Amino acid sequence: MSGSPDLLFDLDGTLTDNFAGIAASIRHALACLNAPPADDCDLRTCVGPPLRATFARLLATADPTAIERAVAHYRERFADTGWRENTPYPGVGAALARLQADGARMFVCTAKPQVYAERIVAHFSLRPYFACVYGADLAGRFDDKAALMAHLIEREGVTAASAIMIGDRSHDIRAARANGARAVAVLWGYGTADELAGADATAREPAELPGILAGLRA
Repeated sequence: MSGSPDLLFDLDGTLTDNFAGIAASIRHALACLNAPPADDCDLRTCVGPPLRATFARLLATADPTAIERAVAHYRERFADTGWRENTPYPGVGAALARLQADGARMFVCTAKPQVYAERIVAHFSLRPYFACVYGADLAGRFDDKAALMAHLIEREGVTAASAIMIGDRSHDIRAARANGARAVAVLWGYGTADELAGADATAREPAELPGILAGLRA
C-alpha cells in the first residue's frame, strides 16, 4: 500500500464491542449514587462518547463534583472487571492484518482513557497492528476527540489531509472534519446510518474496509 494514508481507529464500537462492560459499570455508578437506573436503549448511546459527558446527561447535571463522583464509581468496577467484558468484532483482526500487510500505518484514537485502551488492545492481541495507542488521560485531557486527534497528528507527524478516521459515532466524523482529515463510518457499532451520514464512505462489515480504504486513495 505504497503512499497509503495513516489510519486512525476508534476502539469501542469499531474494534471491540464493550457494551456489556460499559453498561454494567454505568449501572454500578448510578446505583452507588442512588440515581435512577438507565435502560439498555439509553445505555447503548453511551458507547463511544466521553464518560464525563455521558454522566452529565444521565444525571442531568453540569456539577463537576457530581460528575467526577460518578466517574470514580464507574472506574471502581470498570478497572477491575468491566474492561474484560469485551470482545473484538468478528473479522476485525483479519482486516487489520490485511491493512498492515499492505503497508498501512495504523493508530488507535479513542476517547477511552489510554490506560484502559492499551490494556484492551493488548488483551485481545490487537496491539501488534498499531504503531501507537492514543486515548484520554484519567483526568479528562483529550476527552474531546478532535483535540486528541490533533495531538496524535502532531506527535506522529501525520499529514492530516491524507489521514482517515475510522469509527462508529458522529464524534469520530466531527474529529476528522475538525482536523482536515477524511472519515469512514462503520455500521457494526453503535451509531446509526443517519448519525454517520457525513462520512466519506461507509463500511457494513470489517471485511469491506481494505477495499473502501483503497478506493479513497484512488
